[in-house]
Amino acid sequence: MDLKSYIRDVPDFPKPGIIFKDITPLLGDPVAFSAMIDAFAEKYADAGIRHVCGIESRGFIIGAALALRLNVGFIPIRKAGKLPYKKIRREYSLEYGTDAIEIHADSVARGEKVLLVDDLVATGGTAEAAVALLQDIGAEIVGIAFAIELEFLRGREKFDANKFFALLKY
Repeated sequence: MDLKSYIRDVPDFPKPGIIFKDITPLLGDPVAFSAMIDAFAEKYADAGIRHVCGIESRGFIIGAALALRLNVGFIPIRKAGKLPYKKIRREYSLEYGTDAIEIHADSVARGEKVLLVDDLVATGGTAEAAVALLQDIGAEIVGIAFAIELEFLRGREKFDANKFFALLKY
């Protein structure tokens, strides 16, 4: 199935000169959405993962569906201030300033295998902070997977090549 045909380009969003890759048409089509989840599930079915971790917010959609398909738990990695229990935090750089993400400190047992997912990797800053959070709580990261990779921004270079996976490349 040609999943790229379900990705919509939105020019000048969120600011002039950016072409936003919108996955909502893919998510809105049950056959395409299922095909995407199947592709991830096939890749990670035998990886022994205990949890799928999704980065807010579109990573929640992909991650929760994938966790159900793999029959494992789901762990949200959220923007700062959104989690109600004991948490740890990582700041990361943006083009203008910094941002932060958090995870519950008790999300995984030390050494548990996890898969990190998000919709898109550009420069890799958010995912890099998420990897650091997971390492901070002792998770074993078996994969870092994205629906879309913007290759020209070279975000993949921040990650172990053996763990990095992108379904669609632009």
